Amino acid sequence: MRFDVLTLFPEMFAGPLSHSIVGRAREKGLVTVNLINIRDYSPFKHREVDDSPFGGGGGMVLRPEPVELALQALRNGQGEWRGPVILLCPQGERFTQRLAWELAQEERVVLICGHYEGVDERIRRLTTGEISIGDFVLTGGELAAMVIIDAVTRLLPGALGDQQAPVSDSFSLGLLEHPHYTRPREFRGEAVPEELLSGHHARIARWRREEALVRTLVRRPDLLVPEQLTAEDRQLLREIKQRIEALGL
Repeated sequence: MRFDVLTLFPEMFAGPLSHSIVGRAREKGLVTVNLINIRDYSPFKHREVDDSPFGGGGGMVLRPEPVELALQALRNGQGEWRGPVILLCPQGERFTQRLAWELAQEERVVLICGHYEGVDERIRRLTTGEISIGDFVLTGGELAAMVIIDAVTRLLPGALGDQQAPVSDSFSLGLLEHPHYTRPREFRGEAVPEELLSGHHARIARWRREEALVRTLVRRPDLLVPEQLTAEDRQLLREIKQRIEALGL
């Protein structure tokens, strides 16, 4: 898979993309990250990429010409472009695990990092969509691009040692993930749940599912969509709610 990232600050990507899962995936050739400096495509004498907004106001606005020329250079000689071209901005679609899975099916994704006060509205016409990683404002789209590259890369076949791991991640199955434990068996008076030490696969699976339901009910009840729950899930939820009510919580 290939990411083409249009940015004004390509040097920001060196550290985060060189280590851990993303770094190893790049070494294996599972993912390629092509960084394009938007400033290199400025058609102006002093390589300007921004200007003051029409109508007044503070800040500077990213001009459309350098972005368009950078995209044209990417498409040169490659025929019809079919992959996503995504603008990273606070107004975009909320980035979710579902969206990460969708992008992981693509062969190539272009990410455009916004910056300054905003981007010229006409840049949006050059894209296939927009993504936001949350309801907050960053200095630019670079950090958002790194988040997306990381989230998508770990879903690629061969990126993780255990290929089943992404399937059980929080949000992948519509629930928050169950708790995890490792050695020691007891730490500061808290012991590992007996179910996990039983060696009984069905018992362990039921405990993990129940704990995932509990954690989701307490922390993110909005994720509990009835249509996505099994009959066993609904029964477990009834039992969980009864225990909570009995405790007066």
